[in-house]
Amino acid sequence: MSPADHWKLRTRTLSVGKLPLLMGIINVTPDSFSDGGHCLDAEMAVEHGLRLAAEGADILDVGGESTRPHAEPVDVQEELRRVMPVVGALCRQTDLPVSIDTSKALVARHAIHAGAEIINDVTAMTGDPAMLPLAVELACGVCAVHMRGTPRTMQDNPTYVDVVAEVLEYLRQRRDALQAAGIDDGRIALDPGIGFGKTTEHNLQLLANARQLHSLGCPVLVGHSR
Repeated sequence: MSPADHWKLRTRTLSVGKLPLLMGIINVTPDSFSDGGHCLDAEMAVEHGLRLAAEGADILDVGGESTRPHAEPVDVQEELRRVMPVVGALCRQTDLPVSIDTSKALVARHAIHAGAEIINDVTAMTGDPAMLPLAVELACGVCAVHMRGTPRTMQDNPTYVDVVAEVLEYLRQRRDALQAAGIDDGRIALDPGIGFGKTTEHNLQLLANARQLHSLGCPVLVGHSR
């Protein structure tokens, strides 16, 4: 199957061409893997997002809960406190679509109401039973990520027989579940979850075989980190 050529968001559609779109990451956290604490202050986070936009980002992704290995969960009010000033300011100050990186439906709802276009959920919309109905209700873009366990446990001896086949099948199942719930298939992107419950060898196998993900008919998002 040919790669998907568009991604429908809440109010617009992104064209996906031969060159990849770039997602700029704004971690409003004290403990993210490569930049924890750099943008914990909302003003600094907004400045970082605007700088990413000026440097060529196509999407701005804002997250208030670290998903690094062994990260501790954050309660919903703290996550809202961190991300909402940033999401609101970026939606007002740039035309780029903003993505909210969260597995909590309440955080996603507030962010979408503030102007965000995408829910980027590392649990593939399984972590909060209210998330999938919310995504249907709001008709926004969604990204479903493959992850083994939780950020706290995902790197505890991750094991696969065939990592490419197993990740592909999981994403196929989540795509089908999202479609069955009422999400337009054009709104779904899929992420193999580089580093989310994988060894270095697993990550390299997934990257080397990433083209197989196009068989699912959805845009593919690859969040590889330093």
